[in-house]
Amino acid sequence: MIEREIKLQFESAGEARTAILAAGAAPLKCRRLQEDALFDTSDESLRRSGCALRVRSESGRSLLTFKGPMQPSRMKTREEHETVVSDGDVLIRVLESLGMHVWFRYQKFREEFAAEDATIALDETPIGTFVEIEGGERAIEFLARALGRSESDYVLDSYRGLFLQRRELLGLTGADMMFADEWSQHSS
Repeated sequence: MIEREIKLQFESAGEARTAILAAGAAPLKCRRLQEDALFDTSDESLRRSGCALRVRSESGRSLLTFKGPMQPSRMKTREEHETVVSDGDVLIRVLESLGMHVWFRYQKFREEFAAEDATIALDETPIGTFVEIEGGERAIEFLARALGRSESDYVLDSYRGLFLQRRELLGLTGADMMFADEWSQHSS
């Protein structure tokens, strides 16, 4: 399957939520904490080839996702394969037994909405609030405009890339994009 998406930055979750609902999107999944771990081989063959292997844990379930290299496009476009895993901890142990290791962890609070031929995710991260629109190209363009944005506002970088760009500016320490303990307890 081909994944096509963009991110748009917003000042706050409230502002983003208001814009999403005003654009006619319907709530799909409630706000919950997602914890992601990116895996690679000891020689970093996945990163070097532009690929990613992710284990995502949320609300007691886990997903294994493989993402291929980026394809030329004005949106973030790449091959993606994803499957539900019944026990994320066992999966992590299997991957580690195969010689893989976690090289980046990140957290976000995600709330999802449906509109047009797309899913809209409202992501609250340690580096800011982003709206991620995933779906068909026309739906992404339509929804970006409905949110008051244009192609010049599209953010195509990964959360890791954004974290590396903003970490020092925001005074964050550590190699992973994680909330401080008190953030994990709050909701907005």
